[in-house]
Amino acid sequence: MPGRLLQALRAAPSSLSTKVESSQALHLPLFPPVYSVHPPTNSKSKSQESLVMDAFKRHSLSGRHHSDKKSPKVEPQKAAKMDMVVESPPLVFYNSSQSSTGALFSGQLKVNVTEPHVTFEKFEMRLLATVTTKKPVAQHCQDCATKVTEIHKWEFLKAPASLRHGMHEYPFSHLLPGHLPATTHSTLATLDYSLSAIATTSTGDKITYNRNLDIKRAIMPGSDKHSIRIFPPTNLTAAVTLPPVIHPIGDFPIEMRLSGIVTNKNDSQTRWKLRKLNWRIEETQKFISPACSKHAQKIGGDGKGVLHEDVRVIGNEEVKHGWKTDFQEGNIDVEFQAACNMALKPICDMESPNGMEVKHNFVIEMVVAEEWAPLKKLSQATPTGAARVLRTQFHLILTERAGLGISWDEEQPPMYEDVPASPPTYVDDYDLSRLDDEAGSLNL
Repeated sequence: MPGRLLQALRAAPSSLSTKVESSQALHLPLFPPVYSVHPPTNSKSKSQESLVMDAFKRHSLSGRHHSDKKSPKVEPQKAAKMDMVVESPPLVFYNSSQSSTGALFSGQLKVNVTEPHVTFEKFEMRLLATVTTKKPVAQHCQDCATKVTEIHKWEFLKAPASLRHGMHEYPFSHLLPGHLPATTHSTLATLDYSLSAIATTSTGDKITYNRNLDIKRAIMPGSDKHSIRIFPPTNLTAAVTLPPVIHPIGDFPIEMRLSGIVTNKNDSQTRWKLRKLNWRIEETQKFISPACSKHAQKIGGDGKGVLHEDVRVIGNEEVKHGWKTDFQEGNIDVEFQAACNMALKPICDMESPNGMEVKHNFVIEMVVAEEWAPLKKLSQATPTGAARVLRTQFHLILTERAGLGISWDEEQPPMYEDVPASPPTYVDDYDLSRLDDEAGSLNL
């Protein structure tokens, strides 16, 4: 290969010279060096240098790549930190909103000052109720979607105060009124309660603390409810016994008697036979989405809203057997157990003045078929082909379990005005003359 190149160069010196001049003008090599013919003596060192250069390039590129990323922000340390210790039991409203006396909430708000001393210009805490709708009037309006209401406010400082390094405690208490609705997370809206504490220092820094409160309602159980349903144009009557309240966890018994299933004629008998029974628990949610002042005209003015309603089934089952039929008495007795499906996260009953409402109904559907039989041979019954679907529903109250808890007013000792009058004295009714005679006889 080198010999052929030399012959070509000798054969055309003029053309090659012009090409060489032009290549030199461009500062480009005419032919790349071929190391296979004359390998350099320091090839090993050059290969090591190339490896070092490649590693350096990769390191520089990777460093540049990481330098492009935003470094995490390091927040400056606050002059103080807040924490809370709750001393009262869980917040549970016992009985309905009309008869509940509420729940006591008490605790201590702790302020840990990390600086030698900090001056607080303002220190307060508020109890807030936040209602958030999932279907607002204006989709991208925060005022339409969220409404915050202040229930109570604590002002721990009436004037600026300087706190030294260490822990400082501020006790607080409040009686939550019993008419407040419980914490609710439904598919249409949510109702949450929270504590928001803000302390403003003399330098303008704000130290905040937030804590969510879970308020529940437990209705005390009473006597069972008895309901009677009539299914015209037939003579069938259903008497159902329901529990006064049900709970999200656990099952409850249902008893039902279906009477009037037999109709006697001169020489035959017509009767109804229960073929199938279904039950389900329906949860009805309602909420009125309010509009802010900017979008009030969208629904016709201030003070109006859009009503949303959602109905879902939180428990159902089909009962195909297990009842007793007595054609002589004309009754069918059914007993079964029903329960809510915890996987669907049932919501307890609640009602709020802002239009938020959750209720439950227990629905029973029965399929009965008509049979005809002669009076002489009642065992030879023949289906007539007629059938009916009997449907009835009952209102159920879904609430939390009360357990062993009682209302706060039943736990406290009696007040002074609650103490009854002391028993009357009998000195005036006693015969004083007789008392004197007895005293004189004792002295003798």
